Amino acid sequence: MKNKQKVVELLKAIETGATEPIGYINPNKYIQHNLGAADGLAGFGALLSALPAGSAKVNTVRAFEDGNYVFTHTDYNFFGPKIGFDLFRFEDGKIVEHWDNLQETSGPNPSGHTMTDGPATSADADKTEANKALVQSFVDDILVNGRMEKLTGYIDGDNYIQHNPQIGDGLSGLGKALEYMASQGISMKYDTIHKVLGEGNFVLTISEGAFAGKHTSFYDLFRIENGKIVEHWDTIEEIPAKENWQNNNGKF
Repeated sequence: MKNKQKVVELLKAIETGATEPIGYINPNKYIQHNLGAADGLAGFGALLSALPAGSAKVNTVRAFEDGNYVFTHTDYNFFGPKIGFDLFRFEDGKIVEHWDNLQETSGPNPSGHTMTDGPATSADADKTEANKALVQSFVDDILVNGRMEKLTGYIDGDNYIQHNPQIGDGLSGLGKALEYMASQGISMKYDTIHKVLGEGNFVLTISEGAFAGKHTSFYDLFRIENGKIVEHWDTIEEIPAKENWQNNNGKF
């Protein structure tokens, strides 16, 4: 069984209560980066047992694989409706580490797109590394360093589909959103890119920064076509103060 399939089954088990997929986790080594869950398999079990019976719904819309990593994009009802990216690391066919980023479901956005709709399967497997390099440069240039004059080198005008629930399509939609944020005194700053993972024409970046003055984790999924970014999904999650962490592994 592919690692990708193992992850999809494990996530679905949150809804169904199936116990077999728990066997995909290494019971002796499970490093947890969700700061609301205690470390190890016991922490994962405790989180599941806290869910009201029958309340969880899990629909994994996208699943991609990059080496020993699998990353997924999932529509959850898990203590309320949320959209989440999950990242799992495998060793010898078993899951040994997990990261995620969850945002309360909202939208559709000004262009009518939800946080999860759009293409779900990858293409251009031979371009994975080139696409990862392109996206890393985009995030570094535009989101970390604010070199907005380079934006049109990465995005082709209004040929850009946006799934952020607050922003419309195209560079025009992005411009309007940034203007509104500036008028409200809301700042968004990316400081560090922690991971860049990809499968074909889909690339996920995991970054750290601040949104509206709060320590924040940004997960951004991009779809690339002909050397340009043409579609974007994301989740933004505030990182709690360290005294409220349930494990000491950190968000990243």
